Amino acid sequence: MSQFKNIQDENLPIWLPRLVGNKGPRFLQIADALQAAMVDGSLKPGDRLPPQRQLAAQLDVDLTTITRAYDEARRRNLLEGRGARGTYVAAPKVELNAILDLSMNTPPPPDGVDFDDMLKQGLSQVLMRADNELLMTYHLAGGGDADRKAGAKWLAPMFGHLDFRQVVVCPGAQAAIAALILALTEPGDVILAEPMSYPGLRAAATQFGRHIIAVEADKYGMVPEMLEEACRQHKPGLVYLNPTLQNPTAITIPEHRRKDLASIAKRCNVRIVEDDPYWFLADAPPPPIATFAPQQVVYISTLSKCLTPGLRVAFVLIRAQHERERFLAALRSFALMVAPLTAALATQWILDGSADGLMEGVRNEARLRHWMVRDILAGRYSGFGDGLHVWLELPGYWNPAQFARAADREGIAVTPAEAFATGSASANAIRISLGCIRDRGRLQAGLQRLSHLLTQRPESFSAAVV
Repeated sequence: MSQFKNIQDENLPIWLPRLVGNKGPRFLQIADALQAAMVDGSLKPGDRLPPQRQLAAQLDVDLTTITRAYDEARRRNLLEGRGARGTYVAAPKVELNAILDLSMNTPPPPDGVDFDDMLKQGLSQVLMRADNELLMTYHLAGGGDADRKAGAKWLAPMFGHLDFRQVVVCPGAQAAIAALILALTEPGDVILAEPMSYPGLRAAATQFGRHIIAVEADKYGMVPEMLEEACRQHKPGLVYLNPTLQNPTAITIPEHRRKDLASIAKRCNVRIVEDDPYWFLADAPPPPIATFAPQQVVYISTLSKCLTPGLRVAFVLIRAQHERERFLAALRSFALMVAPLTAALATQWILDGSADGLMEGVRNEARLRHWMVRDILAGRYSGFGDGLHVWLELPGYWNPAQFARAADREGIAVTPAEAFATGSASANAIRISLGCIRDRGRLQAGLQRLSHLLTQRPESFSAAVV
């Protein structure tokens, strides 16, 4: 049954959701209830909904809540406005693209941010203020002074005031990771990482002939004692950590453990690459590890995971000048520069505050989507209400590859744990990404299908032979 109860007011049916304090924002509860009523047939295409003021009075909420609920329902293609005649339940929309992509970590489109206008305004400002010829020619690797100053401003919430000359501008975090491996390690060297880690690290290390060894992790991230033991045993060239809302487990390493890991890095004289794309998306994130061991840690912050992937801009904080020079030489061997136009746009957005507004919109949208996950997959996942993904532990009768194949047959793409494994062992889990699907209604439907699939057993999904 839907969450609505039918109340007759003369001849007009009024549908009222039962609002619950711990079920997330009220406007989302109302939109969810509308969708549930359509699923169970309580509301049908063409049914007229009550005026917003009337519904606000019935529910004893403010008008803004109802307006946001109706706007959310329109985003899900549940409602349509017919001018003065009111708001009606929409007919089902034919979906030509049946695949729901829950496999790619991208920022969700934020509600209330006109991205098209923001893009046009930003490019307009860049073209007015910059020499257009300079936007279409070669630049030195590492970014110009304006771009590096923008990077220092971007990193200020983590580190306070920075010397912009210690900041390097890169064409994305993956390029930065690859260049750091080339600059700070030799062929055959060991790189230490958590058992589940970012797949791009493994790809780059394998390509360059480095070996990744997994270090034990628990619910708080990499275990310090195990890191120290691995450092003494393997003499690693680098330690790779993704400490905030880790990809894929969504774990955030607490401050006390960050201090312990930094102390070990200093004691063992090993470099840490702190890849921290989700710091801005976390609620009250701890200080970066780099604040506790500035000379031992290279810090990477990309715009791709909190603003938009199309910028392909990352900022790398490297304190030691000789390491910056080695890093830039390695970077130039395969990526001469960030595209000047996108670097200028990123700089413009950071300096004029647009980046902060977009990031806040992405953060709020991500949290709304986590409320949705919490309601549908309660007790089955780790995600902690922030970031772009959740880590879903599977019941024992499923393994990750089986479940991913079964989800694919249901039209849903997810990422199995094997994609993240740095050693021989793997977890019985999948990563679900929340940002790639623009429409929340489609995301909700996909999560509900996954929830149903979790209750089934693999033998129920043997492929038909045709």
